[in-house]
Amino acid sequence: MSRVFNFSAGPAILPEEVLKIAADEMLEYKTTGQSVMEMSHRSKEYEAIITETERLLREIMAIPENYKVLFLQGGASSQFAMVPLNLMNKSKKADFVITGQWAKKAYQEAQKFGTCNVVASSADKTFSYIPELDKSKFTPDADYFHICLNNTIYGTRFVDLPDTGNVPLVADLSSCILSEPIDVSKFGIIYAGAQKNMGPAGLTVVIIREDLIGNPQEITPTMFNYQTHADNGSMYNTPPTYGIYILKLVLEWIKSKGGLEAMKAYNEKKAAILYNFLDSSKIFKPTVNGKDRSLMNIPFVTGNDELDKKFVAEAKVAGFINLKGHRSVGGMRASIYNAMPIEGVEKLVEFMKAFEANN
Repeated sequence: MSRVFNFSAGPAILPEEVLKIAADEMLEYKTTGQSVMEMSHRSKEYEAIITETERLLREIMAIPENYKVLFLQGGASSQFAMVPLNLMNKSKKADFVITGQWAKKAYQEAQKFGTCNVVASSADKTFSYIPELDKSKFTPDADYFHICLNNTIYGTRFVDLPDTGNVPLVADLSSCILSEPIDVSKFGIIYAGAQKNMGPAGLTVVIIREDLIGNPQEITPTMFNYQTHADNGSMYNTPPTYGIYILKLVLEWIKSKGGLEAMKAYNEKKAAILYNFLDSSKIFKPTVNGKDRSLMNIPFVTGNDELDKKFVAEAKVAGFINLKGHRSVGGMRASIYNAMPIEGVEKLVEFMKAFEANN
């Protein structure tokens, strides 16, 4: 068997240790005589899995007691509607910082349910930076303030959170959750699709402060009401059972590596290796500069479309896959989530140096 280095933005690389445990337990989980995939979500065996997954997530992220953890479906994109349906319940206003495609989509969807104010945007430079925020442009009575903490496509991230006062801060953490410690108490809602740092596609995790639950708009469907899932322990309907099980294994792996502080140090080291090369390269150029650079998603270009295509094709043959950049940026993108070993980044840089020497 020959494993490649997978730089996909998502679904993304998972820790090999996790995959090996999942493979060992595929036919029989512990002594149950069945796979987790076959297990009733109402069984005592599965109840133990989902309970332990939540416990580990709370421990690793230091989630306060006054927050609910929900295991949902529909991807982070479903939250673009679910958030306004549940939170646009007083002034029916919300503030948005537009730093990429996903922040823009969250803004566009929320417009169906209330008044949306764009506080700042970096669209003028293809979302290659995080804009400075002017508090005078914040809506004082907004029901929430939305950001995308890390921008998968464009490779930027918020280093400093906006000070929203009493307005709940809502954040999409799909591409950076579990990559470094965060203060959960600074957020009203955190949501994230699992397919980058947590597990396979199909699971969405929502961490929500309890006081934000229970007052949805009248038109809210039962399945889009946070109360429905909070009251039923994420068991109102069949949850994404296998995705939750894989998340449990990933959380055990993170804990064994030293938790989020260790993840942050490891991710900073990996990112520095690639950024340091890009900053000195003669043909490869990063698309983001300064403190806004993502630790998870690193876009870069040569400035020549044909050369970009040649690089992506030759890299694939050499065992570095999914390096093609998003169509709105072009070029290349290396997503180096928690599970990407430092060896993968080092070998990619070696390959890039050889490509540069020959082109």
